[in-house]
Amino acid sequence: MDISTINVRSAAGATGARLSVQVIGPFMVRRGSRTLTSKELGGPRQRRILEILLLQLGTPVSKQRLVDLLWGADAPAAASANLESYVSVLRRHLQPGEGKHGPLKTTNGGYVMDASMVDLDLPRFERLLDAARRSSAREANLLLRSALDLASGSLLENEQECEWIESQRSTFADRVTEARVLLAEAGLELGRCEEPVIQARKVLTADPLNERAWTVLVLGLEGAGRPVEGLQAYEQCRRTLDHELGCAPSGVLQSAYTRMLRATAATGDELGQALTALLVLHGRLGDTDWVLGTRAPLARQEAASVLQSFLGRSLSPAA
Repeated sequence: MDISTINVRSAAGATGARLSVQVIGPFMVRRGSRTLTSKELGGPRQRRILEILLLQLGTPVSKQRLVDLLWGADAPAAASANLESYVSVLRRHLQPGEGKHGPLKTTNGGYVMDASMVDLDLPRFERLLDAARRSSAREANLLLRSALDLASGSLLENEQECEWIESQRSTFADRVTEARVLLAEAGLELGRCEEPVIQARKVLTADPLNERAWTVLVLGLEGAGRPVEGLQAYEQCRRTLDHELGCAPSGVLQSAYTRMLRATAATGDELGQALTALLVLHGRLGDTDWVLGTRAPLARQEAASVLQSFLGRSLSPAA
């Protein structure tokens, strides 16, 4: 798969976009080699018009919709005339000498940014993410790395906050989270464990209810030979899901939990002996599961004694 093709092609397939726009991170508009200043992009409402049209790239937006987003219920009587004035000023800076024939075009009852004349970073991110969903783990790994390189900041991060922008930022953040989870899952499928663990932790910091990320974290720690950390992660997952959603971890997570319990129990050290006792008490360790040399399986009474002794030592104050 040619990542460069996905990365540079505009939404309409054009290769010579007249405007280059960045909406991920700080808002930035370039015309050719020149970056337009904040003054040239106008005041907050003029910038908001441009942002709305860019995030609806190639889709007409009616004047009434723009008025609603700019003023809400407080729209003045002259809102429509003010809107047309703002668009006129924007055109003078975005497409000087081109009038209505540049990227910002008039449609029936509204305006549209011509996708064939604008190179926008957000559609590039979306195309990479969509392509990764349809790709093998190896191809997805490359595509998602490119997508996350683009997603280095929040959407329109230096623009004034409002309900519309916050909604757009939330949607974009969800897509970035999805890209991280997919990258972690692809890494796990490729047999890599350490990086998926890092990506899963990043997701869970922002979204502690993301069970796909918990699955990658637990399986990644198991695959990396870190079962004690995996058991701790599973327990944190179990508590979080139970407290927030009233549900238990998936069967995949529960199976991983049992495998790691058995692997840790098989070490024969103090923690291993305590876990062996715990498994016996919970009926999860039968005679055929015993792997600790030739030692006979613990009886339930002995298991209870081992576990009680371990807990007593662990919880006693340090000397």
